[in-house]
Amino acid sequence: MSCYTGPVRLPPHLVSGNLIQRVNRFVVAVEVGGEVVHAHLANSGRLHELMFPGAPVLLTPRPRVGRKTGLDLALVYVDGVWVSADARLPNRLVMEAVEEGRLGALAGLRVVRREPIFGGARLDLLLGGPQGQVLVEAKSVTLVEGGMALFPDAPTLRGRRHLQALMEALRQGLGAAVIFVVQREDAQAFSPHHGADPAFARALGEAHRSGVMVLAYRCRVSPQEVAIADPVPVCV
Repeated sequence: MSCYTGPVRLPPHLVSGNLIQRVNRFVVAVEVGGEVVHAHLANSGRLHELMFPGAPVLLTPRPRVGRKTGLDLALVYVDGVWVSADARLPNRLVMEAVEEGRLGALAGLRVVRREPIFGGARLDLLLGGPQGQVLVEAKSVTLVEGGMALFPDAPTLRGRRHLQALMEALRQGLGAAVIFVVQREDAQAFSPHHGADPAFARALGEAHRSGVMVLAYRCRVSPQEVAIADPVPVCV
């Protein structure tokens, strides 16, 4: 069953190009109109599944004031689908979905606070409603192998700390949820990436058994918008 939520609209005049290489953690080199330019990459993951030389990309023009580049990398076309490379979007997508009441597991809740700090960790959202308060952490997923969405693509101590904070929230009587937002359409299910970070996979299993809600949604991604589309099964 679809639980479509309001989309994040992309700017109407995206710039087309082709990826050349990742220059550093937050910069990629792209070819646009026969010239090599740099674009900001708002994603610190390894992203080996996206960083293919020659891959078609769409870029968002940004003013250069206070910036090293005038472009953001928005979408990459791989495996026959557009993939959102912007790790900032899942937080916004989840927040809008909650406000619209379209995430069944979180129905009846509203956003109380953004970026709450709990248990020494900065999480994404604090929700509240008649059933009490729920802490939420949203994770961006771009890696899909054989229909299985996988997170993380590299060891993440920060991710484990988020899970520990969510488990502590449960012990203190709050609700807790981690939501994996798959920013592409070709995922059929979600699993922690045991090969990339077995410690995170174990921590996610522990969190799930303790009562933390573990949810995953795939997105509809196009040059016009990115939107949460459907839940996918979680294999913890």
